[in-house]
Amino acid sequence: MAKLSSVNKNEMRKKMVKKYAAKWAKLKAIAKDQSKPADERFQAQLAMAKLPRNSHPTRVRNRCALTGRPRGNYRKFGISRIMMRELASQGMIPGVTKSSW
Repeated sequence: MAKLSSVNKNEMRKKMVKKYAAKWAKLKAIAKDQSKPADERFQAQLAMAKLPRNSHPTRVRNRCALTGRPRGNYRKFGISRIMMRELASQGMIPGVTKSSW
């Protein structure tokens, strides 16, 4: 089980990303638009730099929904490889069976 503080910090980041998503998209579109003047694009870049650091989507870490483990996660299921194996062995994941030969 991961530290609860790490899991909570990541949840806070997810909320902040959601809150600033529209502002990020607007500023990024201005900064990438080559038809706009260079000083306007530069001002958009400065505005992006002033946004909170945790509001950028790359700061969010994929974690297991059950244990909070940060590594070895399956995106499709949202759980770690360890929980995936346990739940698949118990038959708790539909359509997934443990192979044996």
